[in-house]
Amino acid sequence: MKRYLVGAVCLTLVAGVVYARKLNKEQDRLENCGVVMQEVLNIPDNIPTDLLEKAECVIVIPSVRKLALGVGASYGRGAMVCRKGEKFNGSWGAPAMYALEGGSVGFQIGGEATDLILLVMNDRGMESILSSKVKLGADASIAGGPKGRDASANTDASMRAEILSYSRSRGVFAGVSLEGSTLRPDDEASEQVYGHAIKAKDIVRSETMGVPETGRHLVNTLQKSAPHNESDRASAK
Repeated sequence: MKRYLVGAVCLTLVAGVVYARKLNKEQDRLENCGVVMQEVLNIPDNIPTDLLEKAECVIVIPSVRKLALGVGASYGRGAMVCRKGEKFNGSWGAPAMYALEGGSVGFQIGGEATDLILLVMNDRGMESILSSKVKLGADASIAGGPKGRDASANTDASMRAEILSYSRSRGVFAGVSLEGSTLRPDDEASEQVYGHAIKAKDIVRSETMGVPETGRHLVNTLQKSAPHNESDRASAK
């Protein structure tokens, strides 16, 4: 009887772990966002430091893949982290979950998954990104971001864009075109991360929202790499 009870308890614990794992899939995704961000920043010729320091928000979408239906169409989910403060000039805040849909990831090779990183460079378009679905290239201007020491050489081409985009596929890191894709808050995923219903705008705009454990790697990586917003507010007006 005792052996039977021990076995029953073990089965219950295993079932509980499996069930909890299903509930935490978005937390796993958020944790992976931190891993991707760290790996990209460890690439020798990566996102220029001066651009990351001027970014107001960073969106990380791991393993974007082509949809089975619709030639070239892509789909991926990830997280957005913004700087705190009304003018996005504080420390990095809590992450909100986001989804990328449609369009074509220009740098994607075959069926290989592509990691995407988007830098939101200014206030224009931020309110729409926070509250509703945004079509990249139409509602918010987007350009493939320069990398390494190319930032200054590409100022005219990329600095006018509200969003700069990067991809990593098969070990290759480069700017990528995402025009035609849509970006939207994934509030259902945020609910799984935080344990209660919450809007992306409320997460990002909060000064006191705590960073969930699975989001700490991502936030800490950004805080270590770009602790202050170095953008020139005067020139942005």
